[in-house]
Amino acid sequence: MRDLILFDFGGTLDADGERWSIRFHRAYRQVGGRASFAEFEPAFRRSDKMLGAIPQIFGVGFDVMVEAQAEILAGLIPDARTLPMQRAARLFAAETKETVARNRGILVGFKERYRLGIVANFTGNLSVCLDELELSALFDVVADSGAIGIEKPDPAIFRWVTARVPPGSAPVWMIGDNFDADIRPAASLGFNTCWLAPARRVEPSPGLATKRAASLPDVLAFFA
Repeated sequence: MRDLILFDFGGTLDADGERWSIRFHRAYRQVGGRASFAEFEPAFRRSDKMLGAIPQIFGVGFDVMVEAQAEILAGLIPDARTLPMQRAARLFAAETKETVARNRGILVGFKERYRLGIVANFTGNLSVCLDELELSALFDVVADSGAIGIEKPDPAIFRWVTARVPPGSAPVWMIGDNFDADIRPAASLGFNTCWLAPARRVEPSPGLATKRAASLPDVLAFFA
């Protein structure tokens, strides 16, 4: 039985350790937004909740979802009401797709040797988004918190995955950018972990993560 590697989505497979809020803020600033990240992030978190509450969200793909979030943000951030937020959505989506395209080839190589899964806090439509991003065929299991009703950092979401795709003889790996949601709970279950984060970020608990990497290509060295 091949060993199991799990990934986060939303900062890991689609970015080099940067949360969606950081990248969406960058796109917002590119179209003329003036709010600081400290001012922007609470609104972004609220927009996440509002996005997840849209009744038809389960059938929405990546591009439409990002556009919907930009529209929600336009109603939450004062100066965004007069900005081309749909252009910000396109900038965010283009950056995401560029990273996904790079990582897709890496994942194909992983797929030849390992079973792969995703454990993500998402809005219930992750499978639809993975289809649109041409990633679905690479994963044996996808745990989308909005679809299964369990959110990280609850270890139960990781147990949900391993109940469906039992691990091999070696410990499961969890690769993610959120130390508290990805690394801590996975480590508590005895998983190996890789924290994906830019070099400038300070590790909250030095030594807890098995490995650290700045991008998915860097992770390749651990599995050579």
